[in-house]
Amino acid sequence: MNAKSENRFIRINLIAIIATLVVILAGGVVRSTGSGMGCPDWPKCFDQYIPPTSAAQLPADYESKYIEGRKKKNENFAKYLESMGKHELADSLRKDKSILEHEEFNAAKTWTEYVNRLTGAALGILLLLTAIYSFAYKQKAKRIIVLSFLNIGVTFYQAWLGSIVVSTNLTQWVVTIHMLLALVILAILIYTYNYAKQLYKEPTVIMYRVAWLKGFLFFTIAISILQIVIGTEVREAIDMIAKSLQYNGRNTWVSKVGDMFVYHRDMAIIVAISNFIVYKMVIDRFSGKALPLILANYLIIVLVVQVLSGLLLSYLGMPPYAQAIHILFSMVMFSVQYYLYLLVYRAKTYKSA
Repeated sequence: MNAKSENRFIRINLIAIIATLVVILAGGVVRSTGSGMGCPDWPKCFDQYIPPTSAAQLPADYESKYIEGRKKKNENFAKYLESMGKHELADSLRKDKSILEHEEFNAAKTWTEYVNRLTGAALGILLLLTAIYSFAYKQKAKRIIVLSFLNIGVTFYQAWLGSIVVSTNLTQWVVTIHMLLALVILAILIYTYNYAKQLYKEPTVIMYRVAWLKGFLFFTIAISILQIVIGTEVREAIDMIAKSLQYNGRNTWVSKVGDMFVYHRDMAIIVAISNFIVYKMVIDRFSGKALPLILANYLIIVLVVQVLSGLLLSYLGMPPYAQAIHILFSMVMFSVQYYLYLLVYRAKTYKSA
């Protein structure tokens, strides 16, 4: 039996996983409503801890103040890129004048972005608690402690990158990296949760070869991550198109994306087929109330929701609710796939004497 302190770690870790998905949903709402620049500064919002609700509450000369602040932060970021040998990226950042464009104040967008930041702060507190509670495993599983503290480091980097997302006015490649780091945070949480849960359990023994399932699951996770990256780039392209059209003609946005949308659509077919193959392989190898079998069923449900939301986006003019659902369930799909992979990885094939 797990000690009380170990059970506490498992509970807080699970809550942190759920909170991470909530943060991703909040980020999806921000993107789908165009609220990413609702707060022009970071971590405060219009230099206030509680953002304004009307233009009358805005600081004096805030436009010029925040533009100057962005220039300074972007120059520091460009120097950071140069230190990593990314000279072309640094030059393009310095030459991109669009990142200094100002958006008019909109209270709804401001508070949408502010709530997103509050959910991120709550997640940070949960991750800190997870790291503190991880010391319950200092004798039995030190990797849980190491990974829990590593996740805090990744989260701090993610928060800093979030400030860069704001200062660069949602520069596309920065947003993509921001999304990938969310995947890293989620993966670490799922790994430590599963490792703690399985620490005292014997590996599952199945009759059919498990190596094929492990390999194909890994492939499915890889193409799902690639699909998330392509989907993020499609979303960024649509943001640019929407802005150029002054957010009119929503039903034409998708058709203007070009080849990137075609790649995303075709990859979606591969992802769907791969997940159905995973489902079939799992039900052939597990039975009863085995957790892998339960996760495989969840995987199909998530896949259906993801496909339906994608169809809504393609044929109904990018409705904001469908955008948020599509982003959330892409991350839920990754979470289920990765958790299933961790469970299958421990499984062993039965060998007769």
